[in-house]
Amino acid sequence: MAGPLSGTATSPPAGPDAAIRRPARRLLSGALRLTGLVARRLLLLAVLLAAVFAAVELLPGDAASATSERGESAADRERRRVLLGLDRPVATRFAEWMTGLPTGDLGTTARGEPVAELLARPFPNTLLLGGIALLVTLAASVALGCWAALRPGGRTDRAVSATATGVLALPEFVVAVALVLVFALWTGWLPAVTLTGPDGSPADWTMLVLPVLALSIPQIGWNTRIVRAALADEARAPHVETAVIDGLPRHRILTHHLLPGAMPTVAAGIATSTGMLLGGAVVVETVFNYPGIGSVLAGAVTDRDGPLVAAVVAVTGAVITGVLLLADLVRARASGGRV
Repeated sequence: MAGPLSGTATSPPAGPDAAIRRPARRLLSGALRLTGLVARRLLLLAVLLAAVFAAVELLPGDAASATSERGESAADRERRRVLLGLDRPVATRFAEWMTGLPTGDLGTTARGEPVAELLARPFPNTLLLGGIALLVTLAASVALGCWAALRPGGRTDRAVSATATGVLALPEFVVAVALVLVFALWTGWLPAVTLTGPDGSPADWTMLVLPVLALSIPQIGWNTRIVRAALADEARAPHVETAVIDGLPRHRILTHHLLPGAMPTVAAGIATSTGMLLGGAVVVETVFNYPGIGSVLAGAVTDRDGPLVAAVVAVTGAVITGVLLLADLVRARASGGRV
């Protein structure tokens, strides 16, 4: 019988308090890891914004010269340069701009317009375009990847993989020009340019079809390969092999055994595509005359307007950061709470 003299220590039974403390500790640990992850994402965004400010500063000319009126004298340009603060170091201007960022103050453009008001109309249009393209990308890539995975190594699998590989190599502007050529000029089914309504948004939903397809098609190719590879990796798991041996139907194995395990990888691929979609939107908006931030960004670079360029990067970067955090949460949930 084990006792004090037997040399064997006995631990007291865990009571209900211990059962309560364990989930609380796991919740606190997860919250701390999530906070650290958010802090790292925000730090990366701040570094990116500093690089944007520096890049605009390295461009030839400055905002005072780029926005000067015809016939202005050198003295007038110098006064505007002082008014815009261009006589101060770029680090000082960047620090002042960053202090207003948490309150939503994005500064003033080189032409004297509040940046927040300038972005209020076009940015929701870009979010609409990118959001629809993201949903189309997710639905099409998952459907194609699952279709190919139902018969691995078959003709469908080879055809889907080959098509996806070819499509992902196409730049957005090439896809956009091809879509305009086929669906606007040859068939006349869809409009080639976007007309805006009184509120500044596209006047008709058909004007969204070609821009959405131009953005989605390359990303569908990329994510279809990711989905197919994730399903192939998951198919080698022991529980999937057991389901196959048990004779379960293919579609049930796909929906109940393969897809749940592949979702973290799929979520990471879709989150990565968010940045590519928003970046490609600048080019696609130019091709289709879409009323988004593409024209605003092009004008800001022409004007050498550092605060406006940085504001566009900040708002798009915030959206991308949010999507990446959501993907991290999906992966954490699938891996048992590890962020």
